[in-house]
Amino acid sequence: MNPLQSRLPAVGTTIFTVMSALATEHKAVNLGQGFPDFACDPALLEHVNQAMLAGHNQYPPMTGVPPLREAVAAKIEALYGHHYRAADEITITAGATQAIITIILAVVHPGDEVIVLEPCYDSYVPNIALAGGVAVRVALTPGTFRPDFAAIAAAITPRTRAIIVNTPHNPSATVWSHQDMLALEQLLAPTDVLLISDEVYEHMVFDGAEHASAARYPGLAERAFIASSFGKTYHVTGWKVGYVAAPQALSAEFRKVHQFNVFTVNTPMQYGLASYMADPQPYLGLSAFYQRKRDLFRQGLAHTRLKLLPCQGSYFQCVDIAQVSDLSEADFCQWLTREIGVAAIPLSAFYGNGFDQRVVRFCFAKKDETLNAALERLKAL
Repeated sequence: MNPLQSRLPAVGTTIFTVMSALATEHKAVNLGQGFPDFACDPALLEHVNQAMLAGHNQYPPMTGVPPLREAVAAKIEALYGHHYRAADEITITAGATQAIITIILAVVHPGDEVIVLEPCYDSYVPNIALAGGVAVRVALTPGTFRPDFAAIAAAITPRTRAIIVNTPHNPSATVWSHQDMLALEQLLAPTDVLLISDEVYEHMVFDGAEHASAARYPGLAERAFIASSFGKTYHVTGWKVGYVAAPQALSAEFRKVHQFNVFTVNTPMQYGLASYMADPQPYLGLSAFYQRKRDLFRQGLAHTRLKLLPCQGSYFQCVDIAQVSDLSEADFCQWLTREIGVAAIPLSAFYGNGFDQRVVRFCFAKKDETLNAALERLKAL
């Protein structure tokens, strides 16, 4: 056989896989990959068990079970003031990663341009490539990771099909403000550019701030696909259940691809989540839950020479390593794992050109004892 011609020739093993393997090899505390090491609420498991016992074990509707779509629509309206019809504007997905590639496959044609704001989540650019599109990389402002609207405006061309925005932001832990969203709304108003709004950390915004969902802004909502994640919100990342909210015309195109991509999503999980969502407190209390962990972690890091960057949202903390090491970000993370016993992720992995600004990312979605164990080792810095 002739060798296969790769659809993604530039893609190799992800940094998350590399660092997790290294952490296992050296028995390091793994603060690299972004998932909790603690259990979800037992009540959520009971809701899922009850759904299984009630016979919800066959294919659900392609778009998701009605009670869950209705719960999502009610949550969005209560929090952000925008009404989405559960029947034709909410779709349940196999996690947010599937949601995002399905959005891109639905709307991006060969040669279309999609603006991505770097550093960015690692699936965006390969998704665009698989659709035959062209990723146009625009850097968030180094140091602050604020959007540079002049640079974004300069990147928009007649071929621009969409822009991907992620707030709260992975990996930088910054949060777009109300003024940022108004500026984006104004910038996109005279265009046909679609917005892909990655809001998986929507319930993790700290210090009394509010999440600026695209749903809050009419000029954005009318052109936006909003993706979010039950896995992130309810500490069940392995369930891979999320959703997309979008106007009817956009949802119709999304569903055309979704039905042939995954068709549908785990039935008892959907019914269990729908029942659990009757109580809004688990997601309303999530910011306080993670803010406490953030503060615990930051207090410990303050005893090292690592320079703390602001953490406004998500469950990530970035630090500047310049006062600790002359190594590159990637080499520092390798050294930190091998010699100190704590795994982190270099921010350079989130840039197409490997831009190195001496910043690495930790995940604090961990048990207190895990964070304390990591902090004890990091005291060596």
